[in-house]
Amino acid sequence: MRLSFHGANRGVTGSCHLLELDGLKVLVDCGLFQGGREIDEENAAEFGFDPREIDLLLLTHAHLDHCGRIPLLVKRGFTGEIIATPATRELARVILLDAAHLQEEEAERNARKAKRRGKRADAPLYGELDALNAMDLFGRRARYEQPLELSPGVTATFYDAGHILGSASIRLTYRDGDQEKAIIFSGDIGSSDRPMLRDPHVPPRAETVVMETTYGDRDHKPLAPSIEEFYGAINEAMARGGNVIIPTFALERAQELLYHLREGVESGALPRTLQVFLDSPMAISATEIFRHHPDCYDEEARALFERDIDPFWLPGVHFTRETADSMALNRLSGGAVIMAGSGMCTGGRVRHHLRHNLWKREASVIFVGFAAPGTLARRIIDSSKQENTKPQVRLFGDDIPVNAHIYTINGFSAHADRDELLAWHGAIKPERTILVHGEEKAMESFAEALHGTKVLMPEQGESIDL
Repeated sequence: MRLSFHGANRGVTGSCHLLELDGLKVLVDCGLFQGGREIDEENAAEFGFDPREIDLLLLTHAHLDHCGRIPLLVKRGFTGEIIATPATRELARVILLDAAHLQEEEAERNARKAKRRGKRADAPLYGELDALNAMDLFGRRARYEQPLELSPGVTATFYDAGHILGSASIRLTYRDGDQEKAIIFSGDIGSSDRPMLRDPHVPPRAETVVMETTYGDRDHKPLAPSIEEFYGAINEAMARGGNVIIPTFALERAQELLYHLREGVESGALPRTLQVFLDSPMAISATEIFRHHPDCYDEEARALFERDIDPFWLPGVHFTRETADSMALNRLSGGAVIMAGSGMCTGGRVRHHLRHNLWKREASVIFVGFAAPGTLARRIIDSSKQENTKPQVRLFGDDIPVNAHIYTINGFSAHADRDELLAWHGAIKPERTILVHGEEKAMESFAEALHGTKVLMPEQGESIDL
C-alpha cells in the first residue's frame, strides 16, 4: 500500500491524498489551493498523478479547499466514481458551480485587460460545464457508519466529523495477509458543543491516521464569550452609525452566524430593528440545503425545527441574490450588518463592501474564521496590528486605508482546537500518524504533543509505503 500527498502538505488548503492498494487507486479529496496570486499557478499545475488512472474519489466535505479541483480533475480525464454523504453532494454542487462561474468571470476580466495590452490571457481553470460533468460522476451516497465496498476486501466507512453539514472522517479497511487493518483520513474535524451540528464521532481504532492540524498549536476562545464579543462589536458599530462587514464562509459559518443573530435579537442582546443582509447567492442556497437536513443537527437545533422555528430567520434579515441588490448595499451609510463571501476575502462580493467601508472610522469588520497567509483577510488583520503606521491594503488597484475597527473572533471556528485534536487522536491510538492540512508551525507543535505513535509530516508530492 502506498500513500502520496498532492495538497495541504505543510499548508492549509488544497487537500488531496492518493491511496494505492492492490491495484485500486483511491483519491481522498481534491481541493483548491487558496491564497495570493501565486496560488493560481499551483492550482493549474499537474496533479502529480494521472487523473485517468484514478478509480474512486472519496470526498470528506464540500469546502472549496477539499473539493474545488474536482472539475479540473474531470477536465483532465477522471471518469471514476465520487462518493460522498447526501448533504456533501448537495453542497458540492452549489460550491463547484459557483467556483466555476467565478473562474469564468475572472478569465473574462483578464482577457479584456490583456486585449488592451495586446496580449493573450489564460483560459479559466475550469468552467461551469466541467463542474456539471463532475456532478455526473457522483455515485453512491455514503451514510454515516454504514460500510461501502470499494473492491473485494476493501471497505470505506464515513463517520460524522461535526465540521460542516455532511462532513466526514473516512475509515478504510483492507486485508494485509491474514489480518484486517485500517487507515483513517480525518478530513476536517469539528469542534464540540457547537450549535446546530452534532459533535464529531471518533472512528474505531486504525493503524494509520492521516490527520488535519489546522489549529494544532492553539486552543479556541470559548464560544460564550465569543458570542458576547460578537454582539458587542455589532452594537458598538451601530452606536457609531457605521456598517458591520463580516467576511463569511458560505457553508456552516453563514448559517451559524444567522443562528446567533436570531438568538441575539430574541434575547434582547441585539436590537430588534437590526438589519442583516446575507449578500451571497451561494450562502443563501447553502442555507436552503441546511434546511433539508435537520437529521444532521444536534438535539437543540432539531427541537427548533420540531417547533416550526426556522433557526436561520430573524425579523430584519434580507437575502440578496441579485448583483444590483448587492451594489445597492454600498449606498447604505450605516446601520447594516452585511455578511458576504468569501471568508478569506479572496473573491466575491465582500471585496466591494470592504472597498466602501474599510476606510470609514465608524465602520467595523469582523473576521470570524481562519485567514490563510497571503489572503486579503490576513493582510487586513495584520495591517490593523501595525503601530506607528497608516495601515492600508491594496484593493481593486487602489490603496485603501484601514480605518475601520477590526475584530478577529476565533471562538466561532468550525475546526477542532489543539485539545480537541489531541483527544480525537488519543481515542484512536494509531501506530502511525501522518500530519497534513496545517501551517508548518502548528503541525510541528502538534507533533511534539503526540506520544506512542510514529509521526510523519510529508512534503508536497511525497510518497510513503505502508
